[in-house]
Amino acid sequence: MSRLTHVVDGPYAPPAAARELTAVSADGARLHVEVHGPDDAPAVVLAHGWTCSTAFWAAQIRALGADHRVIAYDQRGHGRSAAPVDRDGYSTRALADDLEAVLAATLAPGEKAVVAGHSMGGMTVMAAGGRAGFQEHVAAVLLCSTGSSSLVAESLVVPLRAGRLRTRVTRSVLGSRAPLGPVTPVARRILKYATMGPGAAPDKVEACARIVHACPRGVRFGWSHVLDELQLDVAVGELRVPTAVVAGTADRLTPVPHARRIAAALPECLGLTELAGVGHMTPVEAPEVVTERIRGLVGTYVQVNSRTVEGA
Repeated sequence: MSRLTHVVDGPYAPPAAARELTAVSADGARLHVEVHGPDDAPAVVLAHGWTCSTAFWAAQIRALGADHRVIAYDQRGHGRSAAPVDRDGYSTRALADDLEAVLAATLAPGEKAVVAGHSMGGMTVMAAGGRAGFQEHVAAVLLCSTGSSSLVAESLVVPLRAGRLRTRVTRSVLGSRAPLGPVTPVARRILKYATMGPGAAPDKVEACARIVHACPRGVRFGWSHVLDELQLDVAVGELRVPTAVVAGTADRLTPVPHARRIAAALPECLGLTELAGVGHMTPVEAPEVVTERIRGLVGTYVQVNSRTVEGA
């Protein structure tokens, strides 16, 4: 279970892992990994977004853990994974390396899983899509609330008309070094405006605020530059596995046009689900929808693949 200030009760409190391990990435980065559920169950791998941690997936882990092997890991610098030691450790290449390391550390040779990525976790999946380790282990993908380029220019967090001024102000806001401080009523309102839909329930806002405020400011700043310079449009075309896309129509961080472009460019797109009134934090705001998309992908692709291997 991730450290820091996540909520400790209710549906968004992360359950205790069946076991924990450390995956070592290509550059030696050590990644905290949690495994939930039966060892012989079909596998799901969860990659969280910027400023989050494994605690972000609490609802999915709780719902899927009874009959799935749910593998969640802290992206480098987040939760219980060590921060990069220099700027070279902040890159989409490093994110792809990390996902490959987690897959290799938790899955048997040739074993397939469904991988779900939210926000920066979705970017991780896109960056890794052409990798051999990814192709060996991934049967299908769910992309939640993510984008492949132009994140700062198209963000709606700053309520100004699109243009250079909005882009400049957005870059300074998202790339700020300022500490977020404690989770206060004002902090909750700001986080809800920036990252969640207007109808998000207080317990969901609280869960997200505690997770986001726990991210070290140096890590938040380091990854903000990667997101600012993101160029993964070509990588979308290399993601050659069945892929479903989920996005909220009230997402200000990665507005729904991002999801539409990704869905149009995917070689094997299974469709785009647009969730009315939902913001950027789809796994928390619409947990049942995200969970059922993952469950459906496992049932269709992981089990079919397993039967194919057994009958070969």
